[in-house]
Amino acid sequence: MSAGEAAPTGDAPSPPPPAAAAIAAGYGFTGQALDLGALLWDGRCRPDAPIRIPLPMLNRHGLVAGATGTGKTKTLQLIAEQLSAQGVPVFLADVKGDLSGIARPGRRDERVLERAGEVGQEWTATGFPAEFLALGGLGHGVPVRATITSFGPVLLSKVLQLNQTQEQSLGLVFHYADTKGLELIDLKDLRAVVAFLTSDEGRPELKDIGGLSTATAGVILRSLTAFEAQGMADFFGEPEFDTADLLRTAPDGRGVVSVLELPAVQDKPLLFSTFLMWLLADLFHDLPEIGDADKPKLVFFFDEAHLLFNDASKAFLESITQTVRLIRSKGVGVFFVTQTPKDVPSDVLAQLGNRVQHALRAFTPEDQKALRATVQTFPKSSYDLEELLTGLGTGEAVVTVLSERGAPTPVAATRLRAPESLMAPVDAAELDEAVRASDLHGRYAQAVDRESAYERLRRTPAAAPKAAPAPRDEKPPLKEEPSLVEQVVGSGMFRSLARSVGTQLGREITRSLFGTARRRR
Repeated sequence: MSAGEAAPTGDAPSPPPPAAAAIAAGYGFTGQALDLGALLWDGRCRPDAPIRIPLPMLNRHGLVAGATGTGKTKTLQLIAEQLSAQGVPVFLADVKGDLSGIARPGRRDERVLERAGEVGQEWTATGFPAEFLALGGLGHGVPVRATITSFGPVLLSKVLQLNQTQEQSLGLVFHYADTKGLELIDLKDLRAVVAFLTSDEGRPELKDIGGLSTATAGVILRSLTAFEAQGMADFFGEPEFDTADLLRTAPDGRGVVSVLELPAVQDKPLLFSTFLMWLLADLFHDLPEIGDADKPKLVFFFDEAHLLFNDASKAFLESITQTVRLIRSKGVGVFFVTQTPKDVPSDVLAQLGNRVQHALRAFTPEDQKALRATVQTFPKSSYDLEELLTGLGTGEAVVTVLSERGAPTPVAATRLRAPESLMAPVDAAELDEAVRASDLHGRYAQAVDRESAYERLRRTPAAAPKAAPAPRDEKPPLKEEPSLVEQVVGSGMFRSLARSVGTQLGREITRSLFGTARRRR
């Protein structure tokens, strides 16, 4: 009988063998912890050996992996429920549209009660406080928008699939707009600035820092046009979503679960994966350092994570690694959710301290290779992991987390608990009603189109704003150097401090690791 098979009904747990007892002891935490499930050993589920994860370790990041249909989504739901119950806000990217049920109590049925009995769970149907969001308002949710200025050149280049040279040129455009006080709110603003900088009036503006070639500008403009033709214009604009709204708790003290509904844009994976990175980068930009805390300020689940890393530049990957490494000290935990660990670059994988690995399939030579690679990423184990990972059932996983001392726990085959909220989508009409009742609806539902770069340049293109003289304590203007383009744009690792002098901005713009910006309030 394999580790994933059920024990005969009615058998009383016998004393665990030494190896199983050692695994169970590794999860005997004394502080607050989330209950994942019960240990599987020698074909038996042992409810007397709970598998848990310490609450303070949730900001040490994690990975939930496994083949399609193995239960990854329900694992997200299970962890999110318990975080909310502990007063921790949660962000869930709902790619398939089946996580909205977290807001409603689950259904008591035979399967749920059987699972609860196997793992020693006192199951109670419970709904959790939830906020439903949607990118640009496409779908059932409060619209989430970003301005072009805050999204920044690095992430936008990723969405537009620009090469490195084109990304650098786009960075120059942003640098110019920042320093001249030209607000880039939506796509038409960016198009207007690019067109101006390649016109007879605008071309001299970038002469001292390399200029913007007509050919590169043409590529950028065509990419923007194609992007807009696919219906992407709604994602950029105002009112811009304030990521501080992801950090709320309900009146009863439970953490709000923010569910970003993505089914309406699941055929645009590059967009939504990059937009999720903007949310994370914006949090990184705004949150203060808190160091180690009793519990995280937010846990962020990044579903379909492989989409973020596909065809990513080296600089982009370096920025992700840097963000994941540093955001832990700001109290934010990040869980990447994907099919195999190889979908996540090794430098990022090295930052992930918690692991829930569902079953893998090994039908092809490539699958076999991925399986062996996955096994090698686990600590030394008492299990035959190659055999175990291909034999796990739905709702079972191999777990290793960080203990309260920050050391990896023993590898544990685990039968996971049943979520207590609804394991099915909420009806669309019910979702819409919940969205209209949200406090956020009045703030974000109605799009606003105020005067920005497009209107200013259209009104007086030959009289584009000129930069004010630099204060005496600032450095003189940049001199032409061979590496100046790289220095101005950076490659995703730069910090460009551009002082806004336009009357509409009048506030400092700071660009972070991804070139994202949040104007100081």
